[in-house]
Amino acid sequence: MKDRIRSHLQASPEVVTFGESMALMLPTGNKGIEYSHTLECTFGGAETNVAIGLARLGIHVGWFSQLGEDPLATKMIKALRGEGIDVSRVKRTAAASTGLMMREVIAGQSSVYYFRRNSAASLMSPEMLDEAYIAGARILHVTGITMAISETACQAVNEAVRLARKHGVKVSFDPNLRLKLWSVEKARQFILPLAAEADYFLPGLDELKLLYGIDDENALFAKLHELGNICVVKGGDHENVLLQGGKETRIPYFNADHVVDTVGAGDAFCAGFLSGLLRNKSLEESVRIGNLLGAMVIQTEGDWQGLLTREQVEARLNRKAHVER
Repeated sequence: MKDRIRSHLQASPEVVTFGESMALMLPTGNKGIEYSHTLECTFGGAETNVAIGLARLGIHVGWFSQLGEDPLATKMIKALRGEGIDVSRVKRTAAASTGLMMREVIAGQSSVYYFRRNSAASLMSPEMLDEAYIAGARILHVTGITMAISETACQAVNEAVRLARKHGVKVSFDPNLRLKLWSVEKARQFILPLAAEADYFLPGLDELKLLYGIDDENALFAKLHELGNICVVKGGDHENVLLQGGKETRIPYFNADHVVDTVGAGDAFCAGFLSGLLRNKSLEESVRIGNLLGAMVIQTEGDWQGLLTREQVEARLNRKAHVER
């Protein structure tokens, strides 16, 4: 096994992530689903959103899952491969279909409807994991969504984290609490222990309040300091908060001129933050890059379509003027 792992180290991406991505149907023309005669077919998922963001920033990233033997899966794989993501570990099965979700934005409020019960991805299990592939990465990124879709998928996340720790691979964890998938009480049982295992814990402020049952920000941050890792709390009124070594650093958002769709902002942040770490940026600068990606992606329809390239990020951070013609 050790020889096999060594032979794969150079082939592994810098970041490995996995989880369920689903076909995504969006009504056209800013109408509700029931009033729309046409739907745009794309795809979305927290882990693929992060993977696309990293790939556009020039990071070698791999994503895997289990998908159905259907055209929706084929479309997704082609798009991800076209973004430069390694999908060599994706498995497909005729035993179940690729999951589907529909989303509408009405009066600025987004609603998501899932058709994912017993999907192909929900059948993922620890046996699917390639230890050598994980061992060769620098960062493993996982989310609480994968833990919520089935018991075996949850086991796969915990096993992947165990393998990462075994081989000295850093673990990034975004809880991505989804109350349509499980209750807060059940989520706490699995998310909070993993938060303590992660090197980088990247929660949202609102979901933290639910997970810990604490509304007071100072008391909440005290709980995070007890974890002893690096935390970035997303979703404050004006800034994200970096917590490390008992210190708190507040890093303000970038202005978003026109908010279109807020879904994917947290994933965009994760991509920007992790890219900064991988390029040896400071924690503060890495958060700043994440903040920029989050501000940009919400100004475009879709979960990931507005993610920036490395050149675009550098131009905005350095305030270079855009030449239209």
